[in-house]
Amino acid sequence: MSFKEKIAQYYTKSYLKKYGDRLTQVQGTVVSVKISKKAILWIFNKLTVTLLVRPDRSRNIVKCSYIKKRWFKKPDFISIHQGNLVLVQGLKGKRGKENRESVELINIRNMTTKKDLIPIEGKIPKVQKVQRFK
Repeated sequence: MSFKEKIAQYYTKSYLKKYGDRLTQVQGTVVSVKISKKAILWIFNKLTVTLLVRPDRSRNIVKCSYIKKRWFKKPDFISIHQGNLVLVQGLKGKRGKENRESVELINIRNMTTKKDLIPIEGKIPKVQKVQRFK
C-alpha cells in the first residue's frame, strides 16, 4: 500500500467515525429550487442553494441546502430544474439543533442529465452497441 493510499484510507476512516451516523442519501424528484448568489465588494462570493426533494414512494419532502463561499472566483453549481430526478448525498442536522430536519449537501447527481456536482470514481460505463455484419 502506497503512502497516498494510506493517507486516503486514514482520512476516510476518521470522516466516517466523525459523521457516520449523520450520512444520508435521498433519491427523488425536485419540487423546488432556489439559488441565490451574493458578492461582497467583488471579492467575496457566496452561493446558497435550497432544494426541496420529494423521495420516491413517499409523501414527505426533504429540505436540502448547499452553501459555498469563495474568494475572487464565483462558485458554480450544476443546472437543476423542477421535476428532475436527483440523488442527494449529505449530512443530516445534529440532534437537538434547529436544522435537524434538513440535509446539508455534500454531492448531488442529476439523474436526468447524468451530471455530478463533484465527479465520483467508478461511474457506470456506457453500453456500446454491437454491430452485426451480414
